[in-house]
Amino acid sequence: MRERYPPIEPYKTGHLPVSTIHTLYWEESGNPHGKPILFLHGGPGSGTDPSNRTFFDPDRYRIILFDQRGCGKSTPHACLEENTTWDLVADIEKLREHLHIDRWVVFGGSWGSTLALAYAETYPARVRALIVRGIFLARQEELRWFYQYGAHHLFPDRFEQFLAPIPPSEQNDLIRAYYKRLTSADPNIRRQAAKAWSEWEGCALKLRFDPSLFRTFTEDHHADALARVECHYFIHNAFFKTDNWLIEHAHALRDIPGVIVHGRYDIVCPLSNAWDLHKAWPKASLEIIPDAGHAASEPGIADALIRATDHFLTL
Repeated sequence: MRERYPPIEPYKTGHLPVSTIHTLYWEESGNPHGKPILFLHGGPGSGTDPSNRTFFDPDRYRIILFDQRGCGKSTPHACLEENTTWDLVADIEKLREHLHIDRWVVFGGSWGSTLALAYAETYPARVRALIVRGIFLARQEELRWFYQYGAHHLFPDRFEQFLAPIPPSEQNDLIRAYYKRLTSADPNIRRQAAKAWSEWEGCALKLRFDPSLFRTFTEDHHADALARVECHYFIHNAFFKTDNWLIEHAHALRDIPGVIVHGRYDIVCPLSNAWDLHKAWPKASLEIIPDAGHAASEPGIADALIRATDHFLTL
């Protein structure tokens, strides 16, 4: 089984203004003359982490990471204004042009897979290959499964804590109830909601609960952006015009080689998401990891991702 590459530091960092409000943090590491590969983080709202660099051969890849609007080192923090899927797709193009890259490999997991697909379907000529993991298609059935009815059968103890900040009269639409609180002017209400939202997601990330990841995931500063930005996107149907937009436009991927990696026991984003994408995009291979949940750091998922990044060095 492949292990991740050793930790490395960026050789270049910068801040790219993309609107009158937002400025994005970006970084490059690895080989400045290597094959460009773009890492798209999850959430939306989670931001990048130094460990994200370790999925790529640093001797042969020019590794590009950036924090999406409202999170990580990008500013302003947890900002919802001018923050949509299509703003982020446009940001990726601005970053590509800023870095003078013609085409790149695009790598994304969870929400990062959503954004990678949206970008590739909009700018297919700019994508050499796609590596996507823990597929999230932002459909109502997926949101209902995790935030309303379905996943609670597997985590009834944790789901009870998720319900705690919401009065029974509002529990028939938990995303809307949380959005009300996550956009409250009262910082205490906002903090309580962000903590409960992030704890619910954090408890289900891995097949085996990881207390260290959970603590990182639910730290106040991180949770504020994660919960607010996620809920903002979800209440607006991820800003897609139709519920199945990514599958309906998957024909744009027909000439793009790809790898889809998904854990068999992914509770956050069920395997059926990856199956539906694979059927709509048959050029991509699908690797189902038998002993994994949702997190990229699980050994079987990391192994598959590293094999995929190594494979696309030959294209």
